[in-house]
Amino acid sequence: MKEPSPASDLPLGLRERKKIKTRAAIQEHALRLFKEQGYSHTTVEQIAAAAEISPSTFFRYFPTKEDVVLFDSTDAAMLDAFAAQPTDIGFVEALRRAMHSVYDGLSEEEAEREAERQSLVLGEPELRMRSISMVADAIGFIAEAIAERAGRPADDPDVRTFAGAVMGAILGQYLAFDGEDPRDLATHIDRAFELLEGHLTF
Repeated sequence: MKEPSPASDLPLGLRERKKIKTRAAIQEHALRLFKEQGYSHTTVEQIAAAAEISPSTFFRYFPTKEDVVLFDSTDAAMLDAFAAQPTDIGFVEALRRAMHSVYDGLSEEEAEREAERQSLVLGEPELRMRSISMVADAIGFIAEAIAERAGRPADDPDVRTFAGAVMGAILGQYLAFDGEDPRDLATHIDRAFELLEGHLTF
């Protein structure tokens, strides 16, 4: 197969970076408006106006107003960091290292924004229920990441059990979140992973 030239790669890279930047800007303006006037009193039209985009553009990035809050920009980075961990360490240790590489790298501004987002998710009943309903999807993502690393199918019972235990450890700490720095939350999750590592082998 012919290798793509740098010139052909560049436009796609620029488009992707623009999408990431636009998505982050929309979420940033949305969180600011939610803080200023409340989640229920803020409309998609107001968010779009603040981000200087049209409502139709908003919906290209986020299907609903809920999704602009529920979108976690660290998810993809976490999966990438997990995949990059050395293969000679255990799965839980790989997860711990991946989590710290992402959360320890947050700037003060990013950490503050993430704290606001998480507090909003847990503080608004409809967002809280939606986030909990997304747990099944999260277990699927974790199972796929573990399966790829282990060379086993994602529907392997052992893989699903392990993924469920990991998600349970995360959820147990996340539901107790009280608006603290997300980097401190990561420390609590790390402790949960440490306990998990001592009692569950895979």
